[in-house]
Amino acid sequence: MKDARKIKDHLYEQVARIGKAFSSPKRLELIELLCQGEKTVETLASEASISVKLTSSHLRELRMAQLVETKRQGKNILYRLADKSVADMWVQIHSLAEERLIDLQLALQKIAAKPDELVANDRDSLLKAARKGEIVVLDVRPAEEYLNAHLPFARSIPLEELRQRLAELPKDRSIVAYCRGPYCLMAVDAVALLKQEGYSAIHLRDGVAEWAAAGKSI
Repeated sequence: MKDARKIKDHLYEQVARIGKAFSSPKRLELIELLCQGEKTVETLASEASISVKLTSSHLRELRMAQLVETKRQGKNILYRLADKSVADMWVQIHSLAEERLIDLQLALQKIAAKPDELVANDRDSLLKAARKGEIVVLDVRPAEEYLNAHLPFARSIPLEELRQRLAELPKDRSIVAYCRGPYCLMAVDAVALLKQEGYSAIHLRDGVAEWAAAGKSI
């Protein structure tokens, strides 16, 4: 078949569109943010610490690759992931990177130099302990992200409200804090604050995307 090479080249070019969409650090961050739920371009720009113009450009690339989609809500345009498989792909990519890249492993150690984290594959034990009330699972993301999806038995206290709401947390049980995933620092800050105030606290690297990718319900 004389056109076989041309057909194969075209097929690989189309698949490469997905790789191109995932090749930007800021687009990866936007995908992680959209794993938490629908957001406006203004919210995404603020949370990713880039301009609205640049955010719109990255979102356009993601839309062209059919990875995100939009819907209108009043005067606002909301962005969301096109499918759960996009979130699963993000988890697979960062998990592979953490496994293969020494530089990334060293960078993660700076986030949590002490063994404050639960073992990633111990999700069943975490769920069992939370169900029995032996631990408190604490979601420190913004409230709207918690309302969109959260880990089972988790209670919501956004990081910015944590200091004022410490009295809501028991001191006779361990607090397991989580946020948007392994590269989100809100849970790290929450654990530091809780320990400073005399609580037993540990950091769960999972976010809702990692939990769901592992086949756990949220």
